[in-house]
This record gives sequence, C-alpha cells and structure tokens, in this order.
Amino acid sequence: MTVAATVLKNLRIIDSSRRLDETGTIIIGEDGRILAAGADAQNQGAPEGAIVRDCNGLVATPGLVDARAYVGEPGAEHTETIESAGRAAAAGGITSFIMMPDTDPVLDDIALIEFVKKTARDKAAVNIHPAAALTRGLEGKEMTEIGLLQEAGAVAFTNGRHGLSDTLLLRRAMTYAREFNAVISLELREKYLGNGVMNEGLFASWLGLSGVPKEAELIPLERDLRIAGLTKGRYHAAKISVAESADAMRVARSRGADVTCGVSINHLSLNENDIGEYRTFFKLSPPLRSEEDRISMADAVADGTIDIIVSSHDPQDVDTKRLPFADAADGAIGFETMLSAALRLHHDGRVPLMRLIDAMSTRPAQILASMRARSRLAPRPISR
Repeated sequence: MTVAATVLKNLRIIDSSRRLDETGTIIIGEDGRILAAGADAQNQGAPEGAIVRDCNGLVATPGLVDARAYVGEPGAEHTETIESAGRAAAAGGITSFIMMPDTDPVLDDIALIEFVKKTARDKAAVNIHPAAALTRGLEGKEMTEIGLLQEAGAVAFTNGRHGLSDTLLLRRAMTYAREFNAVISLELREKYLGNGVMNEGLFASWLGLSGVPKEAELIPLERDLRIAGLTKGRYHAAKISVAESADAMRVARSRGADVTCGVSINHLSLNENDIGEYRTFFKLSPPLRSEEDRISMADAVADGTIDIIVSSHDPQDVDTKRLPFADAADGAIGFETMLSAALRLHHDGRVPLMRLIDAMSTRPAQILASMRARSRLAPRPISR
C-alpha cells in the first residue's frame, strides 16, 4: 500500500553529523525516505498529495544508536526476545542498537551471528547489529575468529559482562583486530577487587554491604589503554563510572592511542544514594557511584572526553531481582528511558543538546563498527 508523502514544517532540526541546528522542514517521500531536511527544504514545493504538518515546538534528530544492550534470545527468551527488544527500542527513539554476545549459546560462531541478523531482519522494528564474543564462550581463554565473524556481520568484539584478565591474549586480539579495523570493547571490573556489590564508601558501610573501589575499574582500564597504545589497535572502554577513568582517557589520547569510551545513562542520572534501603533494581555493573562521580561523568560527556552514552539495557526477571541485595543480579531495562533521562542533563544546563544527540547517535555509529559495517550503522532521522 502506498503511503502519502509527508512534509514536517517548522521543526527544530538537530543533526550532529552536519553540525546542524536550525528551524526548517523535512520532506519524506512515499517510500519513507527523507528527500530533504533543513532550512533550505522550506523553499521546496511539497510533493503532490503530501500530508503537511506544522511541528512548531518539536525537535527532529537522527535516530538514536545504542551501542550496548543485552537481549535474552537465544537461550533466555523469558527475559527478552529480539522482537520485544526491537519494540522497546523503537518506543525510546532508538533506531539501531548493538546486541551483546551474552546469550545461550554465546555469539561466538558465524551461524549464531547470522541467526541474530536474520531474526532481527524478520521480526525487529529497528536495526539490530550483533557484537561477537572476543573469546570462545566468553571464558577469556581462546580468541574467536575475528575476521570471519566480522564478515558474517559482527560490528564489534567484546567479552560482554566479563572482564579479560589475560593480558597476552588481549594484546594478540588487539593486534589481530587491527588488521580488520575492528574495535574491541571491554567492561572494566578487576576480578578480585571488583567482587563487591555496591560502590565502596561510607554508605556501603552503613548498609553492611561489600564495596567495589574505584581501583577495580581503573586498574583494567589503564592496562587496556596501554595495550591499545602498544598494538595501535582500536579500543573502546564500554562503561566508565568514575572521574579518574575520564582522566585516564585524556592521558591515553594525549599519547596518541586510538581509544574511546562510553558511559551508561544510569551513571549520568543516578548515584549510590538511590539504592536507599536495599533497592535491588538499582544494583548495576559498574555499581552506582557517588554524586561527585556522576557530575564528573556528565562534565566528561559535555567536553567530549566520554564519546557515547549507552542504555546498558539488561532486563532481569523477578526471580533474579527480588532477592537480598548481595544476591540479586546486576542489570535493569533502559531502552525506553535513555533519551528522557539524558534530556535532564540538557535541561539542567550541564550538557548542550547538540553534544547529547551526538553522544547517542552520530558517535556510536562512527565508533562501534568496522569500516565494512559503518554504512549499515548510520543513524536514521526520526521525528521526536
């Protein structure tokens, strides 16, 4: 069925890829493709039979690209399927997201990458791009076939929720991935220091809970940054949460390392005090930090030290969350609320709207994809 062309007038159009922030018009053809967008489009005649809408007071941006999300399918469809994840993402203004390999079985095989792509193509309302496991079974022992997995459609390589303690393996993986211009993205939690359940500090002591010190994030981050500099590979720190991590990123870049980093929307909008009296839905990884760290993360987004914002969407069921705090699983949903939570940073005057949209749209598409996949990750404009 043919859909009439649509003309959206008097929109504030923000496109960070073009450094565009102006009032203008968007013309959408019958096939759903954008024919023109910007102030110049106001001078173009509307297609015959087009639906014309006055969008005064509304903002149009490229669709959001969420670079880190966990989906249950395959293996844990009771928490989330690829189809339901697509609906949730679309409801939050996300038009593309990168799916982590923490499934059952793990996404460490070409057939599984192809399964995710086909299922997403057939059932999902948005673009879903799989990230492949960096090591077999996410066990941190044997490197996967980076070249073949990238050819099958993997857009990044990660050890998912698991850290990687084998430094020699990491060096070899970064060196090998460099030949394919592939990015390696790792979470930062030192195995022994990071076995607590919330941020280390006075509040954790009051609650009688074991803490995770900042050093549990800093030690693996500084190691990874050094390895990235040594190998000249592309490295992305998946989620930083403390001010010292932002400082480490600045130093690594000053040395010429090709490194980027992200932050979870949770660590921009919440702090450790939100845990209150053992509220397990605020049990996350990395743990919620102090208010000072939250402010430092927002400032690092504003000045570009932190490249991207991710939802870290990780749905859990009641059996894994309604437990004593120390026993509850890490993770929370985030697709539907990422944009609205991020806009608080703009309305508070801490992060300019252009930089905010860039961190959730253009930069993720630029960073977390190989040269082969980058065109597939380009964000699509949507009206918000």
